[in-house]
Amino acid sequence: SNLWYLFSHSVDKAWKELSNILSGIFCASLNFIDSTNTVTPTASFKPLGLANGTGHHLLRYAVLPREVVCTENLTPWKKLLPCGSKAGLAVLLKAERLFHSSYHSQAVHIRPICRDASCLAVSWELRQTLTVVFDTFASGQGKKDWSLFKMFSRTLTDACPLASQSKVYVDISPKNKEKELLEVTPPPASVHEAVVQGDKRTYAVYDLLSPSLFNTSRSLNVQLKWMRPQDSSELPTPILHAQRYVSGYGLQTGEISTLIYNTHPYRAFPVILLETVPWYLRLYVHTLTIITKGKENKPSYIHYQPAQDRRRPHLLEMLIQLPANSVTKITIQFERALLKWTEYTPDPNHGFYVSSSVLSALVPSVIAMKDVDVEQSPLFTSLFPSSDGSSYFARLYTEPLLVNLPTPDFSMPYNVICLTCTVVAVCYGSFYNLLTRTFHVEEPSRGGLAKRLANIIRKFRGVPPL
Repeated sequence: SNLWYLFSHSVDKAWKELSNILSGIFCASLNFIDSTNTVTPTASFKPLGLANGTGHHLLRYAVLPREVVCTENLTPWKKLLPCGSKAGLAVLLKAERLFHSSYHSQAVHIRPICRDASCLAVSWELRQTLTVVFDTFASGQGKKDWSLFKMFSRTLTDACPLASQSKVYVDISPKNKEKELLEVTPPPASVHEAVVQGDKRTYAVYDLLSPSLFNTSRSLNVQLKWMRPQDSSELPTPILHAQRYVSGYGLQTGEISTLIYNTHPYRAFPVILLETVPWYLRLYVHTLTIITKGKENKPSYIHYQPAQDRRRPHLLEMLIQLPANSVTKITIQFERALLKWTEYTPDPNHGFYVSSSVLSALVPSVIAMKDVDVEQSPLFTSLFPSSDGSSYFARLYTEPLLVNLPTPDFSMPYNVICLTCTVVAVCYGSFYNLLTRTFHVEEPSRGGLAKRLANIIRKFRGVPPL
């Protein structure tokens, strides 16, 4: 037991140092990661790359559900790139445009990989991904047309000299070829077909390392125009998606509900659910219910670690089977705890955030496909990994929750503090002056020689003396 305590303590110490170092590098609030929001998952996450051990004891997972984003988060992220934001695709990363988008996410992934086929040497791979969603339909007066300059206010001028690959992929696979006709300018030099999340997609490829790309013009401004005016059609529903909400009334009890959708017409598949709930929400595990198509759905694996006040959060992991074309509802009741008055945030009436749930699953494809060669499509196989042509791996994060806690009237302590400070300042100041001030009687001086001469002259003239 002593060895296990030392082992766990060393991992937690390294985790704290790592979070503080990353917080300093990326100018983010990662230093707020501590034991109160850190858990050790048993099944949801596994080490990536070359990993000797398969145990979960070295693994730590934490999430901050609320982050105030500023441009200083993007600047150190761009400095990790070989050319920074001076050349290549990173020229488009203008903070004013990215942070005014509908959604943006920046990530850094580090893992050990083999340097060669025999795996005699090991290297560390650093992968940076930036995901941005622009609502061009709303900003373009109902038009789907877009271009790089409209979205980023910049165009591509050259490739990074240190890059071995620098390509731009444009999705040109419409849902209905007869109704929707699109035009991409300039015309692409090549077209690539790839499998993305169980669907065949066609991409126009622009290779920035190709010398013929910048022959006609010094900049590349990819534009996509629709030949016919189109209405805002709904996006296709993904096979696996989820939503989460909190219900109940009052400030004592409540209920967290999670809805998991499997829209596949004929295939069922399991999903791993990871729930992390703060300690100030007392979970009632005996109220956990999983309902699918009106029947109880018992999980094949469940792991629950209760929270400890001010030390660790709740951890709940379950392996749930999702039937075909079904909706699974997971509910669990909780009770709100009353915090100490020093533990409340500066804006307690805004509410307290509960971190997102994590869903991990091998999602089956709708259409039968063969496995894509890794060498031919390295980008898509790394971004959208798949075990074979029949399924692909997906990890989803639900929306965070905003829960109100019983909050005292903080205006009363404010009034008491103001009144007390005023009374103390007036009384203490007056008593201090009376007790410490000394009074001296200053005798009037008779004046100097000049004053006496002036008084003599004034006396002869009949003028009153000074």
